[in-house]
Amino acid sequence: MAFLQVNVYSNVLEMEVSMNVLLPQTTHKKIGTVTQGVTEDVPVLYLLHGMGGNHSVWERRTSIERYASIYQLAVVMPSTDLGFYTDTTYDMNYWTFLSEELPKIVHELFPQITYKREKTYAAGLSMGGYGALKLGLRKPEMFAAVASLSGALILNNVDALLTTRKAAYWEGIFGPLDQIKGSANDPMTMVEELAASKDEAPRFFLACGTEDFLYPASQFMAAKLAEKDWAVTFEDGPGEHNWIFWDHWIQRVLEWMLKGN
Repeated sequence: MAFLQVNVYSNVLEMEVSMNVLLPQTTHKKIGTVTQGVTEDVPVLYLLHGMGGNHSVWERRTSIERYASIYQLAVVMPSTDLGFYTDTTYDMNYWTFLSEELPKIVHELFPQITYKREKTYAAGLSMGGYGALKLGLRKPEMFAAVASLSGALILNNVDALLTTRKAAYWEGIFGPLDQIKGSANDPMTMVEELAASKDEAPRFFLACGTEDFLYPASQFMAAKLAEKDWAVTFEDGPGEHNWIFWDHWIQRVLEWMLKGN
């Protein structure tokens, strides 16, 4: 695998943005992993970070490069700061960047990466789990499957939000807190809108540690998705909100995405 540290200009955000990218590369090593390169129609995973992370954190905290090499999978890991994958009220349009501009940049710079829905995926942890689910629900025509690990998937509990950050932060992202429920950024609203549209939903995978404070949110969302008769997999196991859990479960995510089980 090739590991690329990429700095690009975002016209949407009007700033320089960093991302790390893994690309399949043919290698013949005496010591280490031998890999086969792919030069066209490469499947791609958009892998999103959580609060406190950035474009480097998946590479630093897990063995994602080694795991992706098994599947000859490109992995795009963008930095979106603390923008919660949302077009914020403070005029930083992280959602538009992620869902519209970033794929265009990726295809411009890496033309070997697929354009096909059936080979395009998204996953993330915590805040990134919300972002990945949002991509699946609001851009179903782009993604075959999405996965949320320990996702922040319920946003209408104001008291819970305020245990993480001050109200000013959340209001900067979403606007008045009492208006999150029912808004375009509310996961439940996204679920209902996709169901009403009759568009084909992607496959969904949700996993969370049984000791994680966000475990009830994943359980609840998995049940709501399943109510729509969509393809939903919910799995859990011992674990807290940490990289021990995410490093283990991203391997399961890749198996589920690429092997379909």
